[in-house]
Amino acid sequence: MELSTAALLAASGLAAGLVNAIAGGGTFFTFSALVAAGLPPVVANATSAVAVTPANLASAWAYRRELAANARRFAALGIVSLIGGLGGAYILTVTNNDAFRQLVPWLLLFATLLFAASPKIVALARAIGKHEGHHPSTRAWAAGLAFQTGVAIYGGFFGAGMGIVMLAALAITEGDDFHLINSAKHLCSTLIQLVAVVLFVVAGLVSWPETIIVGAASVIGGYLGVVFGRRLPASIIRWLVIAVGAALTLYFFIR
Repeated sequence: MELSTAALLAASGLAAGLVNAIAGGGTFFTFSALVAAGLPPVVANATSAVAVTPANLASAWAYRRELAANARRFAALGIVSLIGGLGGAYILTVTNNDAFRQLVPWLLLFATLLFAASPKIVALARAIGKHEGHHPSTRAWAAGLAFQTGVAIYGGFFGAGMGIVMLAALAITEGDDFHLINSAKHLCSTLIQLVAVVLFVVAGLVSWPETIIVGAASVIGGYLGVVFGRRLPASIIRWLVIAVGAALTLYFFIR
């Protein structure tokens, strides 16, 4: 591997860890860098998922108290996340590179639009799932679980923008409690990624040299994200991710 390629991968991992810790959207950076490094699209997507897992596990660990206190409450969300994540990852393993290459610009466009519309999406979800106290209505709970299943399938298959859609799904079931929603988000994201990673590894879709470089850099980026996240407004990072997503979407459409 050339030094310039290693530097590009490290920079993408650093950026991914940074923005994931603040606003989400790190897959934009890692997937594109891995494709630029010469990996086939399916392998790049699987490798990206594996590489950012350590940083996401660290984020989930940071919420261990909230997760332990709400273990029973989050059980159903965890189960549908595992099932959906496995389903989405399986679809990726049986998708050939040519077909996935055709989907990439549309997936990036979808994820970019999700980021751009995220405030309205979450607000709408909260209105749908509005409930008194800490317990959603049966209809809101069922809708939230169904929504989360769809999010998990998408996350296992591609993942870019998953966090934004998941916030909307969790706003239906968990209401306006930010820490409750964020802890549930980290739990579900981790479960989706873990089951997808296992399937990707078994299917032989992971390129390990790139994984190590991106993964190590993403852990550093995740730590820095916590530090800078206290000083830099999340909205600035979110619009940066949107700009990057728009540029990459245009690039992959032209390409």
